[in-house]
Amino acid sequence: MKRSFEHEIPCWVYAGTLLFFFHFPVKVSEAPLKQEAALDSGATVLNHSMYLVHHMENLLTLGNSSDVSLRVQTINTDEVKVIKAHSLVLTLQSDVFEELLLSRNNSTLVLTETPECAAVFDKFVRYLYCGDISLRLDQAISLHRLASKYHVWGLQQGLTQYMTQHLSSDSPTGHMVSWYNYALQIGDTTLRDSCLQYLSWNLSSVLQSGEWGSISKDLLLSLLQRSDLILQSELELYEALEAWINQNQPVSTTVETALRAVRYGMIPPHHLFRLQRHSPHMVKYYETIRDLLYLAFQFHSASPIQLAKFFDVNCSIFTPHNYLSLSWGSPWIINNPTRDDRSFSFQTQLGPSGHDSSKKVTWNALFSPRWLPLIARSTYTELGAMQPTRTEGGRPRIIVTPATSSPNIAGVSFQKTVIVMAKQQGKVIVRHVYNFHQSTEEAGDFLVDADLQRRASEYLIDSSLYLHIVIKPLYHSLLVARK
Repeated sequence: MKRSFEHEIPCWVYAGTLLFFFHFPVKVSEAPLKQEAALDSGATVLNHSMYLVHHMENLLTLGNSSDVSLRVQTINTDEVKVIKAHSLVLTLQSDVFEELLLSRNNSTLVLTETPECAAVFDKFVRYLYCGDISLRLDQAISLHRLASKYHVWGLQQGLTQYMTQHLSSDSPTGHMVSWYNYALQIGDTTLRDSCLQYLSWNLSSVLQSGEWGSISKDLLLSLLQRSDLILQSELELYEALEAWINQNQPVSTTVETALRAVRYGMIPPHHLFRLQRHSPHMVKYYETIRDLLYLAFQFHSASPIQLAKFFDVNCSIFTPHNYLSLSWGSPWIINNPTRDDRSFSFQTQLGPSGHDSSKKVTWNALFSPRWLPLIARSTYTELGAMQPTRTEGGRPRIIVTPATSSPNIAGVSFQKTVIVMAKQQGKVIVRHVYNFHQSTEEAGDFLVDADLQRRASEYLIDSSLYLHIVIKPLYHSLLVARK
């Protein structure tokens, strides 16, 4: 039966993350009814947007009513890809396409792209029609380039988010380093900082991956300057640096700068002796780092207080990274963390100096899923024991304190670091790092945004909270050298 329509009413429709504009043919008399239904709070909404997306996909696939042909030419090749499109859709999604379409002389719009971008151009155009996209890790940069070039900001932001959430994913050739280099190239600080943070917090796994050898000189030196690196030991970092040098064969100035960034005071003396004898790079560049090795051996052989009388030891080689070895801290797995309070004890070395390495400090750690701020915990101070005041409005808290105030701790301050692990794309990674000092018993923002009640919480691994506590001892006398 033939239908007659007197007018077309414009309507905005959401499909995925994109906003489409269409003209739906309706009778003029129906328009007020539609408006009234929208104002009626008791109205029922019938959502058939997926059918609309399906029709839009067919419109692109079949090329019905196409008024423009996109001729995508690949740079330096004879490859050409032709896509039948619709200027209305392209114009609504991209102001760049709008300008190109206004300046064209015929129904064909010629576009020139790199081989990588040309290979995914049909995916990019389909996103303009349907608002969703499927992609592999190795296609993210090419699609991001297209989204940036044609000002499709929703897709650009979505791809940035995709990349920050898939840094831990496994890929045959690796992707994280290329994503970092790309972020640096285009000035995407969000993606750049996410890559740097992931590399710093998960450095041990990165050092063992194939991507370590592919990092650039600038990225290597940037990582070596950071104090928030999380790895097994400083020795692990030195050995990985040697492997990078062997694989990349950089110029001497790069090797010298990199070797001087190693914190030799954090490497035990017997390992330093071995490296002096068997490390080809330490032997070759010994004169470059001799002063640092001299300081390291002095640091390990005398008390830091005595050393500070003659040397300015306020430098990075005596500042620890976040080491996961047991002499620096302990892992702590808390099953069913919302159930009740938990506590445990562990020991660390008194200080990084070889002079103090045999001295131990015992630490008590307390975790509570619902905890009041320190000022509200009167029972804790009065009874002198870790007896938390419970409150339904509290949130997760962790406290780390020394078991005793032994004289051996005099002159030493401690930075406490609580590392929270998570599982992402099937791999255990570091999700958050909380730092607090000896003057503060707890991290005030610990798990402030975590929903531990939810079994599928991104902060839990198999319904358990995986923590690692690192104690970084720092001598007060090291802060200002005595003259």
